[in-house]
Parts: sequence; C-alpha cells; structure tokens
Amino acid sequence: MTISMYQASVPVFTRLLGNCAAFLQKAEAYALTRDTDAYPLLEQRLAPDMFPLKIQVQILADGVRGCTARLARHELPAPDDWRFAVFNRGYHQDFHESEQSFATLIAYLRDTVDYLQTIRPEEINGTEELPVEVTWRGNTRHFQGLPFLRDYVLPNFYFHLTISYAILRIAGVPLGKQDFEGVPVYVSVPAS
Repeated sequence: MTISMYQASVPVFTRLLGNCAAFLQKAEAYALTRDTDAYPLLEQRLAPDMFPLKIQVQILADGVRGCTARLARHELPAPDDWRFAVFNRGYHQDFHESEQSFATLIAYLRDTVDYLQTIRPEEINGTEELPVEVTWRGNTRHFQGLPFLRDYVLPNFYFHLTISYAILRIAGVPLGKQDFEGVPVYVSVPAS
C-alpha cells in the first residue's frame, strides 16, 4: 500500500488545524474561568527568543495554505504573500498583527481549513517531482514536491503545532494528549 501526496497533506492538515482550533477554544475558556484577560496567553512563549502563541498559530496556518497552494499549482497573489508563506519567516516584522484574540485566531484556522477543503486529490497527487519555489524577502528556495512536503513542510507543521500546544500547556490550560491528537481515527484490526 502506498500513501498519496494528498493523503499525506490535506487530511492531516485539516484534522490537526481543527484540533488546534479546539485547544485554542479551551484556552479562551480557561482564561475566562480564571477571570483574566486572554491576551497574555496569546503573548506567551516557551523561551524569550521564540515567537509567541499568536505567531506560532499564524505560521501554522500560513504554512499549510502555502504548501497546499504550491502543490496544487494554484496561482499565488504574489510569491511572498504572507498568507502563503511556508514556514520561512524568521523575523517578527514579517507577520501582520491582525490576529489579536482567540476568536480571530480560531477564525484564521477555520479559514485555512475552508481553503484546504477546496483542494481536490487530483490537484496534489502525482506532484512528487513537481518543482516548488518558496520566495521570501527576495530569497527563493527550490524543492521538489515530495521532499518539500516530507522533509520541510511536515516537520515545520508539527513543530509549530506542538509549540502552540506546549505554550498553552505550560500556561496551565488543561489540555491532554487527546486534545492534540483529536478523536481517534485508527481502525482496530482483529488478531489473526
């Protein structure tokens, strides 16, 4: 059995972005039960030189949108449009500041999931050797489809998702492993 480029990307991204939105909702509820402003949670970071939660989530959504747009060969508004950046912005000034609440971050994730739902499997399947370019700040990186997804996008995706989860966890939000994984999707196979 083989796994297709589509199966390795869009369903994974869709499911885990939904999980991220759910744990952001839990974080907002947590802040309300503690009778505190949720804004400090959005600014929380694991280390002083890391991006805060709100930027981690934005990177996550933009990276997914940028990956799938390139693999599906959709025309980008501009090669370095921030909504289609692919985990390649290392400077704080490279992020727009519109996502300032849990509600706007959740809406941003849901908008990304809506975009993913427009992607058809035939647009992405067979792109293992597709030339992929990622441009930011005048620098262009060149990939082929499979290494782009497997070696660049997926590790970055899981990194920013995990950091977002960890920031909330260390801040005291009552999250567990199932919040990260979501509803189990595995099938039990009877022993032979």
